[in-house]
Amino acid sequence: MLEAGFYTRNDVVAVARDLLGKVLCSRIDGRLTKAIVTETEAYAGVDDRASHAYGGRRTQRTEPMFHGGGIAYVYLCYGIHHLFNVVTSGQDDPKAVLVRAGSPLAGVEEMLARRGKTDASENLLAGPGSLACALGIRTDLSGTSLCGDEVWIEEHGICVADDAITVGTRIGVDYAGEDAARPYRFLIQDHSLATT
Repeated sequence: MLEAGFYTRNDVVAVARDLLGKVLCSRIDGRLTKAIVTETEAYAGVDDRASHAYGGRRTQRTEPMFHGGGIAYVYLCYGIHHLFNVVTSGQDDPKAVLVRAGSPLAGVEEMLARRGKTDASENLLAGPGSLACALGIRTDLSGTSLCGDEVWIEEHGICVADDAITVGTRIGVDYAGEDAARPYRFLIQDHSLATT
């Protein structure tokens, strides 16, 4: 399990990149699922127009972002999709990383059941809503410690080389003006993973 110090770093972009190849785990209703993180997006807090905390906006929904690194921030998108974020940095510095996609590692049958699918195709965990659904992560986990036993992230010795990563702009944040062009999205090309 990753220790708190991994999350409390101030550089949210570095955390987003470093999360690639880590393993997101959940134990919901006693069912264990694990997925290798293959895509992330960084959100840089009060100075980032794409962030829910832009300008210091503090609401009941965004409150977990202000509690410091190492907790989950899960919000509902379009009233349908539960999206999982990793809170980073320190107290009152509301930065977070959206985990956008993954590759199934354990509990695939449970993931399929939650997604209503019969085949573990490439798109089983493609997109943040699909990923959270498959792992059983919902908004009631927002504010939960990532050093606990419901949702956490593990190091499995998966090394992702820089040349295997595509860096680009974030998706669906056109409203953020110039900030929409920040190169804050990280994606493993063709899920090219190597273990060390």
